[in-house]
Amino acid sequence: MTEYKNILYEVNGAGVAKVTLNRPEALNAFTGEMLLEMAAAFRQAKADNTVRALIVTGAGRGFCAGQDLRASGSNPDFENTLKTYYRPMITALAGLGKPSIAMVNGVAAGAGMSLTLGCDFRVASQNAKFVTAFSKIALVPDCGMSYHLPRLVGLGRAQELISLNRDLMADEAYNWGLVVKVAPLEELEATTQAIATQLAAAPTLAFGFTRQMLHHSFALDLDGALEQEEDNQAIAGASTDFFEGVSAFMEKRPAIFKGK
Repeated sequence: MTEYKNILYEVNGAGVAKVTLNRPEALNAFTGEMLLEMAAAFRQAKADNTVRALIVTGAGRGFCAGQDLRASGSNPDFENTLKTYYRPMITALAGLGKPSIAMVNGVAAGAGMSLTLGCDFRVASQNAKFVTAFSKIALVPDCGMSYHLPRLVGLGRAQELISLNRDLMADEAYNWGLVVKVAPLEELEATTQAIATQLAAAPTLAFGFTRQMLHHSFALDLDGALEQEEDNQAIAGASTDFFEGVSAFMEKRPAIFKGK
C-alpha cells in the first residue's frame, strides 16, 4: 500500500475508494507534492480491480482552496507547474474508467473547483460553494475548467462564473445541473456513500465507454457518433457483464457485475 503525506486513501467493503485532500490547515490548497500524490492515488484506484467507484473530498471545513499561493514563490513558472503537476492529476482522473464523485463539503475554489468538475458527479453540502477565482488574480482557468465547465453548465453560465467570479452556492449549482444532490453537512458522507455504492454495483465497463462517448460527442457529427456507438456496443455486447445482465433480467434477480 502506497503511503501518502498530503492525502488519505482508503477502500471500503463495497468497492468504493475514497481520496481525501488532507491539508485542512490550508483549506486543502494544492502543492506540487500533493498533486503528484493525487495522480498516483487515481492510478492506484484504476489498477485495483476491487475498486469500482471513487469519492474525492477534503478534510476539515472545505473541499479545496485551489493552488497554495504561499508555496508558489514570487515568480512561479505557470506552464511548467501545470504540465508537471496539474495535468497528470486531471488526466489520471479522466482515465479512471470508473465512476467518480466529488463530495464537496465546503468551498471549492480555483483548481479545487476544477477538480470537482473533472469528477463524473458532484454531491454538495448545503454550505458548499463553487468559486472560479482565476479572474480575481488576473489568471485564466486551468486544471481542465475551460473544458469541463461549459460542457456542464453551458457557455454563457461558464463565462459568467469565470468573468464575474461570483460564488455559486450549492442550491443554485443543483438547479444548474452541476450538482446531483445537496445534503445537510451531517448527512453528506452517508448520502455520497449511498450513491457511490450504487455506482460500484453498476456495470463499470459500460460506464467507462459511455463517459468516453459523451465527451467525444462534442467533436463528432452524427455519423461519427453512430460509428462510435457501433464500435463500443460490439465490445459491451461481448462482455461478461452483458450476459450477466441478461441472465439476471430473465431470472428476475439482481445482477452482479464484474466490470469486464
